[in-house]
Amino acid sequence: MIGPPQAHTDLVRYLESPLGVISGDRRTPLTVDDLAEQLVKYLPVGSNVVVPIANGEPVALLDALEARAHFLTGVRIHQMHALRDRPYLHGAYRGHLDHVSWFLSHVVRGPYLRGECEFTPANFSEVPQFMADKKPVAVLAAASPPDNHGYFSLGLSADYAAALIGKVPFILEVNPLMPRTHGGNRLHVADVLAWCEASTPLIEVPPAEPGDIDRAIAASIVDRIRNGSTMQLGIGAIPSAVATFLADHRDLGVHTELLTDPIVDLVECGAVTGLRKNTHRGYVVTTFALGTRRLYDFVDNNDLVQFVPVDLVNDPRRIGEEDDFVSINATLEVDLFGQCASETLGTRYFSGSGGQADFARGAQYSKGGQGFVVLRSTTRDGSVSKITPTLSPGAVVTTQKNTVDKVVTEYGIAELQGRSIRQRARALIAIAHPDHREKLERDAHELGILVD
Repeated sequence: MIGPPQAHTDLVRYLESPLGVISGDRRTPLTVDDLAEQLVKYLPVGSNVVVPIANGEPVALLDALEARAHFLTGVRIHQMHALRDRPYLHGAYRGHLDHVSWFLSHVVRGPYLRGECEFTPANFSEVPQFMADKKPVAVLAAASPPDNHGYFSLGLSADYAAALIGKVPFILEVNPLMPRTHGGNRLHVADVLAWCEASTPLIEVPPAEPGDIDRAIAASIVDRIRNGSTMQLGIGAIPSAVATFLADHRDLGVHTELLTDPIVDLVECGAVTGLRKNTHRGYVVTTFALGTRRLYDFVDNNDLVQFVPVDLVNDPRRIGEEDDFVSINATLEVDLFGQCASETLGTRYFSGSGGQADFARGAQYSKGGQGFVVLRSTTRDGSVSKITPTLSPGAVVTTQKNTVDKVVTEYGIAELQGRSIRQRARALIAIAHPDHREKLERDAHELGILVD
């Protein structure tokens, strides 16, 4: 089990920081407005600030900062997967308070494409180091109330923020609605520069409802998952369908960047025990949770679930320590070489790299590991094949051909690793929609991928 970081008895690093002059007893909260006023007063020109992922955002404190944005100069907030729409995301305070996204959510996608904020691509496992390299002056984060021992929890997050505990000053917004969670995402009141209190409802995201095609894809994968395997499930209809079909499995483990509602079902039915894991035996390991109130209640004060910094959870070498590791991730397009474009539609960014490549490589390192990349064979109207001779012009490769293991559509599984280019192409054509196979084969011959 990952224990809480040790409290610092020496606060020199904070007192010497530009924000070390913030007044108040660290053991008692400031008001949101008082804290925002002091931040505006002491945030240096051109400073970088880090905000955790999704519900880790300190909502009231950012509201108060936005209201005072014109008193700031060149402050940049770095965050992955923002879930709340804000004026500053749209460039409302350009040059005063700006947003840098490290993964495009549905909220940030439009502003980025319109040039209203910035986007930095990176594998999720590497984000903590890249953010540390920016020399942030503070992490602003939501947290649960302190426990009897003076420890705050970052609640539904560990992500890159927890990796900065002890390295960067933390300013917290304590939310009584935030679950208290366990793992490497806790910090002592002595490690906190200042904190305030605000009650903000958490954003809930219900599981996607699988359709017939999603269930067909999931059924092919479930047939390959052995009892005792450790899994990483992404978000979406196909991972939800996979979880539904796993109820009769036994001693499954979970080591995943994102924890969602379907995992609760697998724990409660006894399919997930983690008893065959080589690391964190008996525990569910994650770096952030996003789902419904049921999930948030499940993780609240539940030490079965360990929230661990993402540079540890997503480290491919650590993932590879688990035998029979199963990684399941979605993509947008696969070419006949096996390259996966999972974050762009042509040249237009849709999301980000996230942890897909991290877990694909981790599954490679695992004894008996399997990495599944899933997608429907066509667009919704059936007119366009998602298996293509070459990727769309300008499309960004998220997972390289040498890393991709198995590609799955509703027509079956194409196994790629260790196969020649021509074998790969034929396997991928075989799982394309029947209406597109003949053209794919013609195109493959014209391009020299296949020869008679």
